[in-house]
Amino acid sequence: MRIVIAGGHGQIALRLERLLAARGDEVAGIIRRPEQAGDLLAAGAEPVVCDLEKASADEVARHLDGADAAVFAAGAGPGSGEDRKETVDRDAAKLFANAAEAVGVRRFVVISAMGADREPPEGTDPVFAAYLRAKGAADADVRARTALDWTILRPGRLTDDPGTGSVRLAESTGRDDVTRDDVAAVLAALLQEPGTSGRTLELIGGDTPVEDAVRNAARTD
Repeated sequence: MRIVIAGGHGQIALRLERLLAARGDEVAGIIRRPEQAGDLLAAGAEPVVCDLEKASADEVARHLDGADAAVFAAGAGPGSGEDRKETVDRDAAKLFANAAEAVGVRRFVVISAMGADREPPEGTDPVFAAYLRAKGAADADVRARTALDWTILRPGRLTDDPGTGSVRLAESTGRDDVTRDDVAAVLAALLQEPGTSGRTLELIGGDTPVEDAVRNAARTD
């Protein structure tokens, strides 16, 4: 497969790129800053410099042309304000989906966030609330698209502990931790499991091996 990842220098994205390259996939990562290219090359990915906050859908579509799948892993990141939650976490996700549709890339996987379907509770930090609303709006946009075989993945609290290889993956899991290693492994498996298309799945650490968890998610009505 050829897979294009938006937000290619993110912590999960770099892990995913290593996994995909190791299994023989061709992977490209979209990055905003040219100085990030070396990290992608080291991970086995082709760096593609493109600022998703400024690019047109046609420009992004050119980078997706010929791909078998696309992964939206971009985010404004810590330290960004409310405005960039909207321009990256919401608007860039929509732009990436538009571009995928334009060139016929059907398989589309999104890294989202738990709680994105609900209005943030009273007292939530304003920037985090803006993040959740942006993710929710992006997810709703993707789920309305019939030209994409989409899967939305909502991990729990991310840690940098070594991956366990076992998770809990379901429509509702409750809140708990999950390692970035295991999130990347689940994403890699989702890309090869079309039976998870049209599903929004939560992910936390658990006792089920990743491959089994993804197969089970595909079988569940």
